[in-house]
Order: sequence, then structure tokens, then C-alpha cells
Amino acid sequence: MNLESLGIDPKWDEPLQAVFDKYGMNTPIRQASFIGQCQHESNNFRVLEENLHYSTDGLMRVWPSRFNSRVVAEAYANQPEKIANKVYAGRMGNGTEETGDGWAYHGRGLIQLTGRDNYRNCGDALGLALITNPELLSMPKGACLSAGWFWNKHGLNELADAKDFETMTKRINGGTLGLDDRIAKINKALEVLG
Repeated sequence: MNLESLGIDPKWDEPLQAVFDKYGMNTPIRQASFIGQCQHESNNFRVLEENLHYSTDGLMRVWPSRFNSRVVAEAYANQPEKIANKVYAGRMGNGTEETGDGWAYHGRGLIQLTGRDNYRNCGDALGLALITNPELLSMPKGACLSAGWFWNKHGLNELADAKDFETMTKRINGGTLGLDDRIAKINKALEVLG
């Protein structure tokens, strides 16, 4: 696979091939769809952890129910660990803010896995101790495997076969954010893969 022509470091070749084999991504459109979506989600396979550096205004805009006053938002602004513990508390299998689960299980991987339940389910499926070693998702092998697990769980091979990139993007992102960029990346990967 010629990842360099897509601007992807060749260190991803082996982890990607393992995921393609494991999850039946055995056609150019399936592989290109996976690569293109992951490129968009991870800034071209370079960002493997959620960026939680938010200003006061950013917190109030993104999470208005959790930061409903300037005073509250100012107490958390530009403190990623503290922000994660608040916004992910009591959700997705996480404990209260004080447990630190929000930070321990913040978004990691090529398609960012978030929350204790997702880490547990993915880890169980892959045979990885993600609850005790969540940082495994910030390494190429774990980042790829977790994205493949998510891909498989959400039936994305079938959407790739149908070239239904809009529904695919909604399943990954919850909306259509970056749809044009995702499609452009998929098409470029398809061109390279032949």
C-alpha cells in the first residue's frame, strides 16, 4: 500500500493491513472508505487523542448545559483533564467527575473511542486491557484496531459498498461534519488503491 502518496506515515501500513484482514475490508472501496474517514477524524493519522483545550466561550458554546455560566466555564477553561472529567461524568459508563473516568476514557484512536463502556467493550472484543491501559488507543496498533472494531460494529463495510458516505459519516460523527473533505479523501485513497 502506498500510504506516503496519501500523506500518511508508512508506520501505519502494518496496522492498517491487520485491520483490513480482521474486518473484511477486502475491496478497494472498503479500504479507501476506512482510510478516508480515518484521515479526516485523525488529521491524517496524526492526532490520536481528543483535543480538550477549550476557552471559556468555547465551553459555553459546545456544552451549554454543563457550562451555563461564565463563572463555571472560567473555572474549567484550558484545563483538558478537568474539562473531560466534567463533560463525560455520569455518561457512557463513567463515574462521577471526581472518579477521573472522563479523562481516563476521553476520546482516543483513529475514530475516537470515548467512555468507560466503549473502552471495556472494545477491549473485550480485541483482547486488549483498555480499562487498565487506555493509552493503547494512542498507539498505531490500538488506534487502528479500535477504529476497525467501531467500523465493524456499525456496519460500515456495507455503507462503503453502497458508497453511502453521508450515512457512514453520520454513524461515525453523529452528523455530516466535514462530509466534503471525507469524500475527497475517500476518492483520493480509492485512486491510490486502484
